[in-house]
Amino acid sequence: MALDYTVIGQRIKQARLAKNYTQEDLAEKIDISVAFLSRVERGNSHINLKRLNQLCGLLDVSEGYVLNGASSSSKNYLDQEFAELLKNCTPEKQKLIYNVAKVIAETETETE
Repeated sequence: MALDYTVIGQRIKQARLAKNYTQEDLAEKIDISVAFLSRVERGNSHINLKRLNQLCGLLDVSEGYVLNGASSSSKNYLDQEFAELLKNCTPEKQKLIYNVAKVIAETETETE
């Protein structure tokens, strides 16, 4: 699965706006230029992991959400990932994955 930097930038921008930060505020807090942050938000520049981690910390969002839209606080945050995984598997592999998941789910229920 390739990263869509335009979508990543949009998620960063949405999170920034939700926190009422200007690009200037956020850029200053993580020591980057406003121009670079603007390019990141438009998907024209890639942000390194260190800066991504800093941004996510300031914006109170997870790296998983920024990178692929998955929020671990949501009960069904892996639904899309599982659907993609299963779509690319043969029916035999799908059955195997189902059986393994079923065993794991039943084991967790028994130990709770």
